[in-house]
Amino acid sequence: MTDNVVLSPGDTAPEFTLPDADGKAVSLSDYRDRSVVLYCYPAASTPGCTKQACDFRDDLAELDTAGFAVLGISPDPP
Repeated sequence: MTDNVVLSPGDTAPEFTLPDADGKAVSLSDYRDRSVVLYCYPAASTPGCTKQACDFRDDLAELDTAGFAVLGISPDPP
């Protein structure tokens, strides 16, 4: 995707496929039956990004029960 897209909460995000931490391809459409919390962060292992990721991890069971999947995206290699 080469165009910048500005989304607001509740907007439908464009389809994408990116590698997960193990290098396996993950597509947004893999989660089409769920609501998705998509958070983008500039780099792993930085204090702010780590805290944000830990907050999602700590709330993951509650989010999952509510029907949400959480996906984090950064430019870091897998």
